[in-house]
Order: sequence, then C-alpha cells, then structure tokens
Amino acid sequence: MPESNLLLEPVLDWYAESARDLPWRTPGASPWSILVSEIMLQQTPVVRVLPVWTEWMERWPTAAALAEEPPGEAVRHWGRLGYPRRALNLHACARAITDHHGGEVPSDHATLLTLPGIGEYTAAAVASFAFKGRHAVLDTNVRRVLARAVRGEEYPPKATTSAERRLAESLLPGADDAPVWAVAVMELGALVCTARAPRCADCPIGDLCAWRLAGKPAYDGPARKGQTYAGTDRQCRGRLLAVLRQAHGPVPKDALDVVWDIAPQRERALDGLIADGLAEVLDDGTYRLPG
Repeated sequence: MPESNLLLEPVLDWYAESARDLPWRTPGASPWSILVSEIMLQQTPVVRVLPVWTEWMERWPTAAALAEEPPGEAVRHWGRLGYPRRALNLHACARAITDHHGGEVPSDHATLLTLPGIGEYTAAAVASFAFKGRHAVLDTNVRRVLARAVRGEEYPPKATTSAERRLAESLLPGADDAPVWAVAVMELGALVCTARAPRCADCPIGDLCAWRLAGKPAYDGPARKGQTYAGTDRQCRGRLLAVLRQAHGPVPKDALDVVWDIAPQRERALDGLIADGLAEVLDDGTYRLPG
C-alpha cells in the first residue's frame, strides 16, 4: 500500500464499527434524498437535520414533487435549520432536475455543478455517495482530519486551498473504496477529530497523526472568531421569517414589527429577506413567503 494511503485501512475499519445509522446512508437511499441531506447538513448538525429531512422526504420524495410547489413552501418547511436561502436553492434545484434531467438527479460531477446552489463540495458528495463516484469530498470535518493527520496542523486554512485539494486527491483509494473513504473521514471528523475537543485516545489513526506525534502544536494562524447570533441581523431575519412561516396567508406589517424592537435593524432585515427572495410584499402592504 502506498505511504500516502496508510490511513485507509484503519479509517475504513473504524467506520465499519462506528458509523452512525443515518437514513440517507442506507443502501436504498435515493440520489434525491442524498442531495437534500447534503444541502441541509451544510453548517447544521445531524440532530437538527434529521427530523426536517424526514418530513421533507415524506412530503417531497422526488424532485418533481417539490418542483410542483411554490418556493415559499420550501422555506416554510425548512423550519429552524438556518440559512434559509438553502431552501430556495433546493427548490430551484428540484425544478432544474425536473425540467432538464427528466426528474432524475444527474450522476455526473460536472453536470451536478450546473444545478442551482450546488458547489464543488455538494457535487462531489452527491456523485460519491449517490453514484459511487471517485471524488475528493472536502467538507470542514475532512479538511480538519487531513490538516491534523497529514500536515500536523491543528486547523485547516479558513478557505479550501489548492494544496488541500491536491492532498485529498492523492489520498483517494481505488474506485471501490473511494466513496466509503470519503464518508468515513467525514464521520471521523464529526465524531472523534472534533474542532474543540478531539478524542485522540479513541482515534483509529492516532499513532499515525502528524499533529499528535508533534505534541499537538497550537494553531498559529489568524484568530478564529466564534460565531455570534444574539442581536444580529441574522437573528432578526429569523424572527421575521418565523412569522411568515407560521402564517396561513399574508401578514400585516405590524405582525412583523412586534417581533423585533429595533426599527432600523428590523427594516434592514426585512429588506434583505425581500432582496434574497425569501419574502414578498404585496400591493396592499402585507407580506408573505414567495409564491
């Protein structure tokens, strides 16, 4: 086995024993269900995604089923997953799949990249997990595992670099193992090689990890800022959007005004929702989800 692949066997063995039982990983999971899961899981933990994904797949088991609904219904059923533009992207993606691909999620990585809201990571993930393709799948968890295990760095760069991509591609095993390797490294980062409290004693590649063997040197890059939420425009947008999601029709302006006291921030957030296509203002001055 080439030196660059010494991680392969222990990671695959660990995954076979420790992988979470998730519905989008079952043998019968459809490409559409996998695509939905990948969009929902962006910056959102599994425990929050699982109930929303389950409801979506019951309501919209195919891209065509979602495409038949107005985009506002996608936003409504997105619930509290955050970053609701992902719901609009999924709806646009469903319409593109229905209109241009016969209702079937395309298997080709390049074609996946042409779908609305589908970037490099999601295209590689869907091509790998739904169609058993051989692609470098680089999410935050994978990047962190490779930064530590191979480069000896506590954290990866803020944005994915070409060097990271070359490293990930050099570690790809053959076609039979590549899809499992991709999800296994991702799972290792999610469950063991976590950002704040890595469980090195439980890691299947601890004796190979360059960062651990170097004494776990502290991160010396730019300051890593923690995410804040309370009092932000994002929280304000969430409050306003919650009113629209819970309503069964258009709502008057005063129903939105009461959920946020700071008027300039509230108006800025509402204007942002409209500009982003997440809300509409009607001729009578009422507001609703996009129809």
